[in-house]
Amino acid sequence: MTTIETSAKTATAGESGTEVFIPLNKLKKSPRNARKTPHSGAIIEAYAASIAAKGILQNLVVEPELDGEGAETGFYFVSIGEGRRLAQLLRVKRKQIKKTEPIRCVVDTVNDAHEISLDENITREDMHPADQFEAFRELHEERGWGTEEIAARFGITPHVVRQRLRLGAVSPKLMQVYREEGLTLDQLMAFAITDDHARQEHVFETLTYNREPYIIRRELTRTNVAANDRRAVFIGAEAYMEAGGAILRDLFTDDRGGFYEDAALLDRLVIEKLQGVSEKVRQAEGWKWADVHIDYPHAHGLRRTYPQPVDLSEEDKAAHAAASDEFNRLTEEWNSAEELPGDVDQHFGRLEAEIERIDALRHAFDPDLVARGGVFVVLAHDGSARIERGFIRAEDELPEPEAVTLQGSEGYAVNDDGEIIEAGSDSDSDAANDEEAEDDGKPLSDLLVRDLTAHRTLGLRLALGEQPDIALVAVTHALAAQTFYRGTDAHCLEIRPTSVYLAGHADGIEDTAAGKALADRHAEWAADMPGNVVELWGFIASLDHASVMALFAHCASLTVNAVKQPWERKPRAHETANRLATAVNLDMTAHWRPTARTYLGRITKAHILDAVREAASEEAAERLSDLKRQPMAQAAEQLLAGTGWLPAVLRTEPPAISVERRDEAADARSVDVSELDTKSAQPDTAKEAEAFNVAAE
Repeated sequence: MTTIETSAKTATAGESGTEVFIPLNKLKKSPRNARKTPHSGAIIEAYAASIAAKGILQNLVVEPELDGEGAETGFYFVSIGEGRRLAQLLRVKRKQIKKTEPIRCVVDTVNDAHEISLDENITREDMHPADQFEAFRELHEERGWGTEEIAARFGITPHVVRQRLRLGAVSPKLMQVYREEGLTLDQLMAFAITDDHARQEHVFETLTYNREPYIIRRELTRTNVAANDRRAVFIGAEAYMEAGGAILRDLFTDDRGGFYEDAALLDRLVIEKLQGVSEKVRQAEGWKWADVHIDYPHAHGLRRTYPQPVDLSEEDKAAHAAASDEFNRLTEEWNSAEELPGDVDQHFGRLEAEIERIDALRHAFDPDLVARGGVFVVLAHDGSARIERGFIRAEDELPEPEAVTLQGSEGYAVNDDGEIIEAGSDSDSDAANDEEAEDDGKPLSDLLVRDLTAHRTLGLRLALGEQPDIALVAVTHALAAQTFYRGTDAHCLEIRPTSVYLAGHADGIEDTAAGKALADRHAEWAADMPGNVVELWGFIASLDHASVMALFAHCASLTVNAVKQPWERKPRAHETANRLATAVNLDMTAHWRPTARTYLGRITKAHILDAVREAASEEAAERLSDLKRQPMAQAAEQLLAGTGWLPAVLRTEPPAISVERRDEAADARSVDVSELDTKSAQPDTAKEAEAFNVAAE
């Protein structure tokens, strides 16, 4: 018999306070333990890891089990330390120890088992979190323990260890503020996004009354680049870090890949990669030059040309006809099928690609323009390379044919022999010399020409005002000449269209579906324009009325400016924009939807809840109210999807109706409510559940 076995055997109820070693399989859960809720699996794991690394640091307190006659049975009830007993059983299950492992215990038959189990759990004070964070940091820095080793010794995950180490690295000044309850844990976690103590303290000192964690994170990462930024997407984390860049990670929120700390390095990598793309395009297509920019250079001032219609070769025509015929045949053959076989679907794809390839050959740039022109390669909103072709620099413009004229522009005239003679500069020149006036080579004076053309302008105004069809052509010509051509002197109507570049107001707007649709419409018209602006009038005059109206509408549409600037005060202009939206029946749900990126993540929690309350229900808003701002925005995005909800600034007012029509509408709405489908009033609980699950994740 071993010493431990003897110690366990001699421990009796009368030996209260005795420290003994009792085999694990002789210990039982006490029915008098005050803790009724079972220990969590995580805490049992933590106990097991701690005991494996350091042994049991605190004795179990036990009392002997007695039979019905008051005799000891040889088993013991654990009054204090049930969690440690369960941890040891877990280690037995994992074959780390035997079931007879001796456990150091203290026998207590004096105190009430129920009372002391309760006392142990309530008469205690947990370590302040700040002390815990700093203690983990000391283990890491002073003992050299890595994340995995610390996690194993304390039975927690490596991620939790990394979080505590990051918190332990917060500025000691801010840690003391946290101890004094001047900061919440959420705010401290926000400061932990960086280990720059000076930066942390500076942001803390500049905070005002608004100390929301997202404000702190925003200020600390103001000079960094988010991983979802188009530059970061274009380069990628691996290439950026290989170039020596560092990525800042937020261990406490979903940072979507972190923050790139070296913005200058990232910009340099973007330019270098864009230059590689531009050189490939230039060599493959034959352009004279290719410039790269991160942002599209709207103020480039260059004339832009577009592809012009070209005839297909006989070979391409035959290939297009064959592909189209085969596509139509397959469409008719499989029209009634609910699902296409894999090989048929792939064949459809090949035919579509072939048709699109040949259709793209119907328009091409003039080779002469390609030889003189160039392309801009810029970074698109989605992090891809965007190629804009067909720009002509001033030095590459062909000289325009010299106009035949008899009059100079500086008060001089040219005779038939090419000699320059002075023209009159005032009204006296009209009657200066009758003999000179009778000379065949004498030109009309500037003032007389001005006088006559003023009368002609008056006549044109009167006549044009009486011929709306021609007025439409003239206005369309003036707009198109300035919209599609570089020069602005090819029209005689004093109309100056101005088009604001919207990309300067909303990042990525040109890459939206609406932005691409407008660009495609403009490119289609540009492809139809004559090469010389002199031929523009004849081109427009030859169009049918519907085409003239369409071109006029397109040119006019480019001048719309309903952007609200914070410093502008144009209430009447914005009211007109509202009326224009009503007149064209603008439906912004076709072009925009509220997402966490475009809207919900950029407004306050109160505004998010108002939107959910309006679009979904009061109950849905109430269920979101306890979420943090970013999860709330993501959940709201799910709830608002498909509802057609828009913020007030994007809504279109319905057109006004007459009193008679309003009365008719009111009568139409006066129906028996019992006829309504009450099911439509029920909330979409499945949709709400999906949104809350997204937020929880």
